[in-house]
Parts: sequence; structure tokens; C-alpha cells
Amino acid sequence: MHADSHKRDFSANNRLPGVAALAAVIGAVATLAAFALLSLIHLFTNLFFFGRFSFADHSPALNTLGPWVILIPALGGLIVGMIARFGSERIRGHGIPEAIEAILFGKSRMSPKVAVLKPLSSGIAIGSGGPFGAEGPIIMTGGALGSLLAQCVRLTSAERKTLLVAGAAAGMTAVFGTPVAAVLLAVELLLFEWRPRSFLPVALACAVAGFARAAFFGVEPLFALQTPPPHALALGSCVIAGLLSGALASGLSAALYKVEDLFGRLPVHWSWWPALGGLVVGIGGFFEPRALGVGYDVIGDLLNLHIVWQVAIGILVVKAIIWVVALGSGTSGGVLAPLLMLGAGLGAVLGHLLPGADPALWPLVCMAATLGATLGAPLTAIVFAFGLTHDSNALLPLLGATLIAHGFATVVMKRSIMTEKIARRGYHIYREYGVDPLERHYVDEVMSHNVETIDADTTVADALATRFGAAQTRRAWPVVRDGVVLGVVDRAALETLRGDGADKTLGALLASRVPDVAMPEETCRKIATRLAIHGLERLPVVTDRTTMRLVGIVSRSDLVKLSLTHFEEEHKKERFRRIRIGNGKRRFPPVHKAG
Repeated sequence: MHADSHKRDFSANNRLPGVAALAAVIGAVATLAAFALLSLIHLFTNLFFFGRFSFADHSPALNTLGPWVILIPALGGLIVGMIARFGSERIRGHGIPEAIEAILFGKSRMSPKVAVLKPLSSGIAIGSGGPFGAEGPIIMTGGALGSLLAQCVRLTSAERKTLLVAGAAAGMTAVFGTPVAAVLLAVELLLFEWRPRSFLPVALACAVAGFARAAFFGVEPLFALQTPPPHALALGSCVIAGLLSGALASGLSAALYKVEDLFGRLPVHWSWWPALGGLVVGIGGFFEPRALGVGYDVIGDLLNLHIVWQVAIGILVVKAIIWVVALGSGTSGGVLAPLLMLGAGLGAVLGHLLPGADPALWPLVCMAATLGATLGAPLTAIVFAFGLTHDSNALLPLLGATLIAHGFATVVMKRSIMTEKIARRGYHIYREYGVDPLERHYVDEVMSHNVETIDADTTVADALATRFGAAQTRRAWPVVRDGVVLGVVDRAALETLRGDGADKTLGALLASRVPDVAMPEETCRKIATRLAIHGLERLPVVTDRTTMRLVGIVSRSDLVKLSLTHFEEEHKKERFRRIRIGNGKRRFPPVHKAG
């Protein structure tokens, strides 16, 4: 066997097939949940705005209620506030921050109440005219279903996280028909790791949901679009579109939490806030009915330039105001659809001003750029826009503008709209992650091969006198008999063993104990964890747990050296080539000093 046969590109996990099978089931269940949620939205829209019991898809903009329309969102907000107060406060908000909080700080455990009350409250909030999308609620609902199934099986917290995220991503797939974008959303926003153990089950759940949704929603893209290929001049336009989209995303995020702070100062219980926010929504809906509800039809019209730019400005302003106020009031609803409309509205305004491409390209580009900058998930936004439209000619402008918008937002904003809410609850989330240096190195790369040991026939008194006297050179020593490790002793351990008899040999006293050891093929991360759990400074390295033959020793200082190497890679600046100009004798022109 080759000496490095234990080293792999990815960690082995024999539990992966079982977790993946559960994820496939969750993908199908999340699709049913998505269908139920959209049906609830249609039902409550018909009840609130048209006074009929129907599951048909009707836009609230077609209502004939006149000024009475102002009261409908307030009534919906009142109901949602009461559900949150007497049911579960976890249904408040747009769902994704709550899912992240459960993943990182709640061991991926969610309650059955959330699985039932979140879609119900969201159906009422959106059906009564709330300017939200269904994706946030279905992400939380699908996540809750995945978590509940995981809680019925003996799984680790990491495996529960995988199934929670599988349900959330599958729910998004079922609503929008964008499985690849849903997987990227999981990677960029929910999983906080890039490992086959989590990525593969989530991807499988999204694939199942993608196939299953065809039975309920068909296979056509939600906003079919095909624009001509852009010209080279479009690069400059992408920069402008990206900067403006980033500014819009940053402004919306800042405004949302300013409004949330204002609601927090009101001298009324938070359960009344959605009703107050609903009044603002109703007033906005009275002046611009197309800003009410999910607005998929309006997004389609903006993408196809069926709305003139003057009207697009009105929709953009009203939608932004009522969405920020409604979400800041703590009602239940999603952020993706509103961001799509706001970004598309910006692009519809810019479409006739930016050169280098068909005007219809810019609503799509600004839609993705605004979404990516707001969520802090640019790859998700790019692939999401393609999945919604299947417009392959737009991929390059989408890439340019979305990454510029994301860069603008990361410079301007300390946190995204997703993590600010969690930070206000006292939890900090650091969203950058890379390969842990302790993960990519193995024990046999860092251990010391020349190990000084104590013979097992040495008495406790002799060991204390010879190894831990004035000339002590090691803090701890492995105890061996014929090369076989029996344990590790330090001064404290020997003082304890002396109570059993100072004249007894170390081998006799350690014979009944199972020593903590390391294996050469284990990662340094595993060893660091083992040292921390047992409060140890070093571990003997053995060939295997059967023979227990000593081959080395690994200490905390060996592991710290890896972090030092990583630090130098990140911070030590080096130059290996010098650029010579002219005859090679001088790199820069001479500097003439005054005087």
C-alpha cells in the first residue's frame, strides 16, 4: 500500500447514502408544500379582494374595491400579528435569517408550529396584498419540514443541517423552477461549508423538486426572455448598472432596518405592527395597485418592456416604500420577488439610456444585480436570472453587473439584509470561509518521529525523580513496553498514580487504561479537536489501535505551526522578479531634489 493512500481530495463519509435518500424524500415533500403555499396565496387573494372562494390565480391589482382597498392589507397584517403572538413568534420576517439562525445557533432544530403557521401566515399576508414573494416562506417551511424529518431519525447536528437546507432549497426550486440557483443559494447562504456530505444531498433534493414541480407548474421558465447578444460597449453600461443596483440594494437594506427601529419605538405591542404596516401598504396599493401582492405579472411586463419608464418609476417607488414598511413591521413574507421587481424597475428606467445592448437586457441585468447585492449571493443571482428566463445571451452582462453590484455592497454595507437581523439578536455571522489548514494536513506530516519514552517497568518514584526533576526536558512522556504505547504521563498524572504506590511500575498502573492516541492518517483538525476535548497537550501517534506501536508524537505546538504557515501565506508580501526599464541599470528615472 502506498504511504499516502489515506490522503483524499474529500473526506470519506459512509453515512452519505442514507442522508441523500432522506434528502430525496424531503425534495418531494417540499414540492407539495410549495404547491400548498401558492394555493393558499391564491385562495386568500380571492377571498380578500374578490370575495370568492377560489384557487385561481388573480392579481390583486384587478380589484374594484376603490378606497376600501386600504383596509385589506391592514386586516391581513392584524391576523398575521395575532398568529405570531399566540402561535409562534418565529413566523415573523422573511424566513431566510430565521433558517440561518436555526442552522448556526439552534442545532438545525425547528418546530412543527413553524411548518404549519409559516405558510398559513404568509398566505394571509401576501393574499391580503402584502408586497412579498413566496420564496422566503417556502424556504423556511421547506427547511422546517427537513428539520422535522431529521429529528425523527438518529442524526448529527451537521446532518440535520443538511436536511434542513435540502428542504429549503427544494422549496425554492419548486416555486421558481431554478434548481441550480437553489443549490448555489444553499452554498452561498445556508450551508456555511463546501463538502460532498452536504452539497450532494441538497443537490439531490433540488433535482427531485425540479422534476416533481412539472406536475404542478409545468416546465416553462417563469419569465421566458431572449435578448440579442450585447456589444463590447455594453461593458461600460454593465459597470453603471452594477453600481446603481448596488446602491439600490444598500439603500433598501439600510431603509429596512431604519423602519424596523422606528416600529420598535412605538408604544404598542409588536403584534399590532403588521396591521399598521398594512395601512401603508393599502395606501400605496390604492395609488399603484400593481405594487400589491407577489407581482410576477408585473415583473414579466418590466422584463419585456411592456411598461413605459415613467410608469416603471412609479411602481419602483411605491413598491420600495410599501415593501420596506411592511417587512420592517415584522409581518410574514419573502424578499426575492420584491427585489426582482425593484431591480427590473430600475433596469426598465435605465434601458433607454444605457448603450451597447437591447433595452430589454437591462431590466434582467439590474434585477439580478440588485438581488445578488442585497443577499450577498452573486452566483445565486446570476444563475437564478438565467433559470427564470433561459436567456443565454445575457449571461456575460449578468456576470459583470452582478459582481460589480456585489463588490459595491460589500464595501458599503457591514452586513447583508440576511445577517443584519441575526446580528441584532446578538449573533455575529462571518460569511467568508476557506479550507482550514488543519483540514488539509495530516498527522504524519507534522508529528515528531524521534520520541523519547519511559519504559513501562519504571516505577512511579523513579519516573518522578529522573524525568520530572530539576533537569526536566519534557512536559509529558509516552510510556511504552516493547514499542507498544500504554499511555502518556506528566507530573500531575504521576502524582495521582503515586497514591496507588510509588514503588509500582507505570506499566502495572496503566495496564487497565485505554490511552488517547492519534493515527498517522488522521487530519490535524481531528487531533486538535481531540486535544481540546480531553484537555491534553500532546498525543502519541500509533500505527493502529490494534497493535498500538509508537511511530511518533503530535503536540499543540505542531498544530500551531500550520496556522503560522497560513498566516504567512495571507500576509507576508514577497517579490521574486524586478521589472527593469531601459538599459537595465535603473528601474526608475532619477529623482532630482530641490536645492
